[in-house]
Amino acid sequence: MLSGFYNYLRFERRFSEHTVKAYSSDLSQFMKFAEIQTCSEFVPLSASFIRGWIVHLMENSQSNKSINRKLATLRTFYTWLRKEGLTEENPMLKISGPKTEKRLPTFAKEQDLESQKTALVFGNNFQGLRDELIFEFFYQTGVRLSELIQLKRDDVTQQTIKVLGKRNKERLIPISPTLHQKIMLYLPLRENISKTNRFFTLDNGKELYPAFVYRKIHALLGALTHLDKRSPHVLRHTFATHMLNHGAGLETLKELLGHASLAATQVYTHNSFAQLTKAYNAAHPRSNQK
Repeated sequence: MLSGFYNYLRFERRFSEHTVKAYSSDLSQFMKFAEIQTCSEFVPLSASFIRGWIVHLMENSQSNKSINRKLATLRTFYTWLRKEGLTEENPMLKISGPKTEKRLPTFAKEQDLESQKTALVFGNNFQGLRDELIFEFFYQTGVRLSELIQLKRDDVTQQTIKVLGKRNKERLIPISPTLHQKIMLYLPLRENISKTNRFFTLDNGKELYPAFVYRKIHALLGALTHLDKRSPHVLRHTFATHMLNHGAGLETLKELLGHASLAATQVYTHNSFAQLTKAYNAAHPRSNQK
């Protein structure tokens, strides 16, 4: 029944499989609540009924962020229903989601990630070089976890990496000479272990998987920082914050991160407030007056 909708997500909207699975889960939850089984049964549903679902989710301790994601699923589904000529009504036009509190991204301090410190936690064998490159790719390029896992050998050159981002959008990210040197040390060891086209592999030559990378980064950030939250995405946030602190423009950062809009990038300007304060105190003649 819903295969057409999921194909629409995959091939027209170019959503990732992860997003398609999330939409599938959200839609199944709503259908169970509404006690419906076919697309035609969505047509008579009113905005009031959908508001009742929102109340149901709140009463079951769903976060505002989670509720808004589920509402986004319904909006997309009703858009598809109209596109397919299955309904002329769209009750989602009358629905507003609950307000979500904007959390500032967690990031590491620059002094915690100085190269002299990070070099001490990695070995010179295959595992050590691979783990160091995984860490440096997150910190120096800001790639997402899924993007790093999907990297192919041919995607990495002397000066850039080619990343396949959300909705299958490709982007090029420059890499530093020092990072390229580490890559050249890693590649011969990798060739002895794996013949796949993936750039990063497990010790047995098989492809990386998200939980493996997460555990590695969680342990590494635990050794280097005092952060409570330690994940690959924290390093992505750290990349963005440090770039802004050192003068990168929002448009440049938007392209490097692969954001669809500038609004997603602007969240990092809040994290740069400490840097703005430092610059203000150094520059304004009255900033240090008591």
